[in-house]
Amino acid sequence: MSQTDLIEARPTLSASLQDIVDTHRVDAALDWLDNQQPHVIADELARMDAIQAGVAFRLLDKDLALAVFEELEPVDQQQILEGLRDQSFRDLVEAMDPDDRARMLREAPAKVAKKVLAGLSARERRMTASLLGYPEGSVGLYMTPEVVALPRNLSVPDALQTVRIKGINAETVYTLPVVDAGRRLTGIVELRELVLSRPETMVSDLVVTEPTFVRATDSAEKAARLMRETNVINLPVVDSEDRLVGLLTIDDAVEVIEAADSEDVAKQAGSAPWEGHYMAAKVFQLARYRALWLLLLLFAATLTVSVTDFFEGTLQQAAHLALFIPLLIGAGGNAGAQAATACVRALAVGEVRGSDLFKVIWRECRVGLVLGTMLATAGVAIGALFVDPGTALVVGITLVIICGWAATIGGTMPLLAKRFRIDPAVVSAPMVTTLVDATGLIIYFTTAKLVLGI
Repeated sequence: MSQTDLIEARPTLSASLQDIVDTHRVDAALDWLDNQQPHVIADELARMDAIQAGVAFRLLDKDLALAVFEELEPVDQQQILEGLRDQSFRDLVEAMDPDDRARMLREAPAKVAKKVLAGLSARERRMTASLLGYPEGSVGLYMTPEVVALPRNLSVPDALQTVRIKGINAETVYTLPVVDAGRRLTGIVELRELVLSRPETMVSDLVVTEPTFVRATDSAEKAARLMRETNVINLPVVDSEDRLVGLLTIDDAVEVIEAADSEDVAKQAGSAPWEGHYMAAKVFQLARYRALWLLLLLFAATLTVSVTDFFEGTLQQAAHLALFIPLLIGAGGNAGAQAATACVRALAVGEVRGSDLFKVIWRECRVGLVLGTMLATAGVAIGALFVDPGTALVVGITLVIICGWAATIGGTMPLLAKRFRIDPAVVSAPMVTTLVDATGLIIYFTTAKLVLGI
């Protein structure tokens, strides 16, 4: 390649796929697609509108198209499918893994779901239908039913031959469940053990007889976090009678955790989670997801207005107290938000349980008092610069009490929500902050009346 060709190629590779498609440069788009990994292409497609994404996707060869398609979120997959011709449509959905296909259909419009199922072979349709029967958010929706299972009485060479024959249709062969005649799970053996063992070894000599497993109706998020805790790459899934029905693979477990964490972050920020790529979301779509929470918080904030109105007489006698309201409610709100965020995270990863409620209250109360004492030192010094020592003392005392109270509330509310079967993330940091603002003002004005005698 000449130096001129290299110079011309660099802008193509550095430009985004959307920019290239917008300028109708097919050769440049093909060159860009040939030099990118499937996950990079999927991210670019998710940023584009339906027409642009459809044009770019049709430029992919069959194998790369499947790899890219499986990297997309279900909402983006639906967008691509709607723009494909019938044969391309059928080929793509037939080649998908059953678990990915089932999750897409769960979120697809009835028209798309019907078209997908109609285009599948009998085998793929049967596997997809079985997965769709599991509850929303369960392991059954995320597991792969295409599993190579082994009986205990095989020799290592026979087991490896079984893997070679059946592994063609399996999503993974690294973890091999061992089952009895009724397909009940009795253990697992790793492919590595088979490969490294002597030919005369039997599968029964290598099997782990007490494997970690989950039931198909269990929470997918809990199963995924269990995989992280136990450091396994595949987790056997059984039905209510301990019969093997599939495996939860590490790539699907990572997706489950990512989705759960994204939902928690959105709720903690006082917003509803959205589907699809952030850059592809419309302005009014994002506003709609946030508006409801903001309205709820606006009504909750009327508590603060009511408290201020109730203590109007106190403010008239000592107007300079109003100077420190933003400082105090800001400090209390931040302390409460920190505690709520830490507690929600600890609940999500299993570090805290509902039975730890009183331990958390005692811990967060002490943490808040320590933080409040630290802030009070600075608060008294700041207050002395603007007002008399008595008012500065009120600010210092209030900071200690507010921070202790806020941390206690922030740490307690997620646990109480969990006890009442409410998603702890719904008890978001903005909600805790709003509550602490109102109660913080009560603490402030009450302390001022007691210390200053007004």
